[in-house]
Amino acid sequence: MLVLRSSRAALRTLEPSSGGIVGRVLLRGLSTSAARSEELKKTPLYDFHVQHKAKMVPFAGWSMPLSYGEVGQITAHNHVRNSAGLFDVSHMLQHRFTGPSSQSFLESLSPSSLHALTPFSSTLSVLLNESGGIIDDTIITKHSDNDFYVVTNAGRSEEDKAHIGSKLAEWNEKHPGKEVKWETMDGWGLLALQGPKAAEVLQGLTETDLSAVKFGQSAFAEIGQGKVTCHVARGGYTGEDGFEVSIPPEHAVELTELLSGHPDVQLIGLGARDSLRLEAGMCLYGHDLDESVSPVEAALTWVIGKDRRAPDAPNPFPGKSRILEEIANGPKRRRVGFEIIGVPAREGCKVFAADGKTEIGVITSGIPSPTLGTNIAMGYVLNGQHKKGTKVQVEVRRKLREAVVKPMPFVPTKYYK
Repeated sequence: MLVLRSSRAALRTLEPSSGGIVGRVLLRGLSTSAARSEELKKTPLYDFHVQHKAKMVPFAGWSMPLSYGEVGQITAHNHVRNSAGLFDVSHMLQHRFTGPSSQSFLESLSPSSLHALTPFSSTLSVLLNESGGIIDDTIITKHSDNDFYVVTNAGRSEEDKAHIGSKLAEWNEKHPGKEVKWETMDGWGLLALQGPKAAEVLQGLTETDLSAVKFGQSAFAEIGQGKVTCHVARGGYTGEDGFEVSIPPEHAVELTELLSGHPDVQLIGLGARDSLRLEAGMCLYGHDLDESVSPVEAALTWVIGKDRRAPDAPNPFPGKSRILEEIANGPKRRRVGFEIIGVPAREGCKVFAADGKTEIGVITSGIPSPTLGTNIAMGYVLNGQHKKGTKVQVEVRRKLREAVVKPMPFVPTKYYK
């Protein structure tokens, strides 16, 4: 799969100029064949994966399972769509922010209306740089106005920690008596249980009524005979119903063995995770997002709180002037979905207008869809070329292929709401 190989061609910044499209190719390093295993970080479940015959590969600086035993990617993908799959996502960085100004501090980093969230609800959001570009995408869960649980991407951990640490030092200096405490939950397990049977599987292991936990909500639940207290959030990266379960370090292997032992559950690796997320129209940072891309360009305008868009709204977010300009007048480029006729288009393939001559964009992720049986992709095109049904040409192996702009998600989501 594209996501797992060394990547050098990716998102291009599209800027109209007298010479046509200016493309700045950004290096991607989600994995590298030169990485040695001793240099890679290991999740609490590394030995568990090896024992279960996982093919381990470098991913975002971690040794992670690509697949298990003889089970192929398509088989694993289809199992998640039809039953339940268990993913180790412990490489993701889990954070906790507490203190009297935690909510205001997080709103100073992101454009979402966290004050509007009810306790134990969450939102997808983005950390922004001063020019309105996306430093990282993140899930922010509000336990209370003074207590937040946040998950960010493994491949951006150093950048995120440096950014948050710098901003927090400034914040606490300016807010004496209302300081924010920040901790990263190093060593904690994080499992994603996804698929139409996920709720049935997890409900059999806890007395917490999971039917009361809707998509985008969370709860603390005691799981297993040992009644291990875990943070359980309903959501995930596949478009299916499911949960992300945060587990204390000393119980990570125990609960993984418990969940994976259910007859409906299959262990799932990174290969199927990528095809599932692309069918669901979800971004992968470093491919579909980077620091040059704004949330408006990325089709993530919805994460920007409506009340925070007012020019005079309190607690402005970084890059607000650019983002408001793009909301009002449209961005230069937009993230869209594609269906490509004939062969799959991979990351870095150029997108042309229907005339086959005018370069208008680039593919950032692409696969043959196991669910649909067609070739799907996402990428960026110049504003005006983004409308559903627009016919385009995509250059694959030096040959132009017919394609059409498609809405995302490609496969309808099945969230429990």
